[in-house]
Amino acid sequence: MLLTTTPTIEGHKILSYKGIVNGEVIFGTNIVRDLLASIRDVVGGRSGSYESVLIEGRANALRELEDRAARMGANAVVGIDIDYETIGESMIMVSATGTAVTID
Repeated sequence: MLLTTTPTIEGHKILSYKGIVNGEVIFGTNIVRDLLASIRDVVGGRSGSYESVLIEGRANALRELEDRAARMGANAVVGIDIDYETIGESMIMVSATGTAVTID
């Protein structure tokens, strides 16, 4: 299955639109990760623990989006948008939304 943020796929014609499809992942942060991130805030630098969680969350959201598109009979998803939101003080949501289509 092809996944893209663009509205079209070069070299392919969209044959049918199956509808909007999405994938969401919600996960909690933990006290150790929060402590390490707060230390990073003071001394500077990147928070590898949060980055790895976000990378995993994005991959899982895209995998869920792909599975749902396949169940709709699609072989591609165009116009994908990925959003990150905080829920409360200790939860993060990653959502991926796009249009499931069939291409030639």
